[in-house]
Amino acid sequence: MSDKFNVNDKVIVITGKDKGKKGIIKRKKNNKVIIENINLNFKNIKSYPNKNIIGGIIKIESWIDISNISHFYIDNKNKLFFSKVGFKYIEKKKVRYLKRNNSLVYKK
Repeated sequence: MSDKFNVNDKVIVITGKDKGKKGIIKRKKNNKVIIENINLNFKNIKSYPNKNIIGGIIKIESWIDISNISHFYIDNKNKLFFSKVGFKYIEKKKVRYLKRNNSLVYKK
């Protein structure tokens, strides 16, 4: 079965602490994704003077389960809608489309 979420897809978080935030998928692994600037956590980095690495606290993006995100689109009246993704064949090629308005899902 093909994947409903791919890298560079625009998605919105539907549950959790970042509910309502929109972003683009950066990485994907099994049933989890990393979305840019969403689900940020702090990480302590040790300094290594010999390698010119400065230590401190940095923010990194963490994995989010795909059950907590959804594709979205904005209609002519600037209203936001979530949509499920379906598959259909166009000219012998399998493509993804949004079921709510039958528009194709394009990357970025």
